[in-house]
Amino acid sequence: MEPGVRKYLIRIVNTISMFLLWMAVNSCAGIMYGAAYWESSFTLSNLIFYTWLLASTALLIWYLYNKWKNPIDYNEE
Repeated sequence: MEPGVRKYLIRIVNTISMFLLWMAVNSCAGIMYGAAYWESSFTLSNLIFYTWLLASTALLIWYLYNKWKNPIDYNEE
């Protein structure tokens, strides 16, 4: 496989893997442990979960932006 195509495919796999990891962590914390649901009022666990959700979303977008901002040199050998 050509090095440029290999780098492109690795970049795609890394992007999908990071997104799936992010989604698994946040859905586990939010849905399985109930931090995403409000019972009778807004609790500390809700605050921690939603703060983490916003921060991790920003970090994921930052990571993916930095991963994809540099073009791949397909002509290298």
